Amino acid sequence: VLGLVLFFGQRLMRAWFFHVARQKSAELFMLNVLFITLGLAWLTEMAGLSMALGAFLAGMLISETEYRYHVEEDIKPFRDVLLGLFFVTVGMFLDVGQIIVSLPAVMAMLAALLVGKFLIAGAASRVLGSAQGTAARTGLWLCAGGEFGFVLLSQVDQARLLSPALSQVVVAALVLSMLLAPLIVQASEKIVLRLVPSEWMSRSLQLTSIATQSMFVDKHAILCGFGRNGQYLGRLLEQEGITYIALDLDPERVREAAAAGETVVFGDAAKRETLMAAGISRASVVVITYADTDAALRAMSQVRSICPNVPVVVRTADEVDLDKLRHAGAAEVVPESVESSLMLASHALALVGIPLPRILKRIREIRAERYHLLRGFYRGGEANGEALEERQQIRLHSVVLDAGAYAIGKTLADLRLHELGVEVSALRRQRVRIVEPAVETRLDMDDVLVMLGTPSQLANAETRLFKGL
Repeated sequence: VLGLVLFFGQRLMRAWFFHVARQKSAELFMLNVLFITLGLAWLTEMAGLSMALGAFLAGMLISETEYRYHVEEDIKPFRDVLLGLFFVTVGMFLDVGQIIVSLPAVMAMLAALLVGKFLIAGAASRVLGSAQGTAARTGLWLCAGGEFGFVLLSQVDQARLLSPALSQVVVAALVLSMLLAPLIVQASEKIVLRLVPSEWMSRSLQLTSIATQSMFVDKHAILCGFGRNGQYLGRLLEQEGITYIALDLDPERVREAAAAGETVVFGDAAKRETLMAAGISRASVVVITYADTDAALRAMSQVRSICPNVPVVVRTADEVDLDKLRHAGAAEVVPESVESSLMLASHALALVGIPLPRILKRIREIRAERYHLLRGFYRGGEANGEALEERQQIRLHSVVLDAGAYAIGKTLADLRLHELGVEVSALRRQRVRIVEPAVETRLDMDDVLVMLGTPSQLANAETRLFKGL
């Protein structure tokens, strides 16, 4: 059965999904995904194997088709819910008292698991032609236990191959290894440098390659990341006769771009020695082209420690992280959402007949104010997973001053909302919107105040507006 599935499955899967996708029905596509998954699970169980293995095979076969990204988006809600339920059941299976009693055995099992999987994965990677450093990284990234280990363990328990006490030891070792996995991955580079002496030579060659590109250039730009945005920027710089050096961590992208004549090298912009090799002391600007705030902050920290005077331009997804990146030392922060809104507005204004010089003047004014008037957004009921936690997200909030509110008759200066960290962005009075009202503005009943701040700050400000506290 396994031979037939693995040999004919991919061809059959590709043809079948092509036929289903032609129907252009999302419901039919989802039904077929579930049908194939459950069908293969039933087939493997009838053949004497587990249903979990059949579901695993279905996922593996689907992942090798061109429809894998569509399937991934469709099953994401099911995956998240079932994964959470799976880990809840694992936690319910643990007997904490038994684990404490058997703690030495648990630690021994954990060490055996990590070391054993590290050796097996590293050796397999080495046999398949990987370099020593790559094999060591592979072993470190795969040495922790996985979800499938719990599936296998459930089969072992059903067959009564382990005693309950030993089963608890194995489960505890698996859970601990999964908790340690992110820490191991984070420290993998340092571990590899200690374990593999040749990795120092590889790192030196990498830095030499970067230094070779930057050795004879001056007043150049350093692009951190050479994805789509980095490539567009590189072409614009090239057209203006400005030399640039791009650092990227995608080896395939680096290989193809370098072969095409682009000045891109493999390197991590968050590492001090990489930036030094790229000639940051002679650079005129550093541009961080990826919209990952944490990675951008790490790279900026290194830039500031080496050469605090070089200007840094940072890309971010929206204005939520604007202040954080500025405080970290960014000369300019470019929020994608704001820039796309400005471009939409400029096209819309042009189509309704506003003269182009007037549109450009307005856009320049907004950018000159460093997006001050565009900060914040009305939250609504969505949960779109911003980078900051809920209590830290700066947002806009509108408040109507009803009869009896403390703020009626008071000026904005009297209310001292700035002491609460809240900024009054606008005031609406009788269908007239006043942007950034003056502090001497006196508030009337039915005024609508638009305030900018975090949820807790806005709650305190609203209490002061109505109760004067």
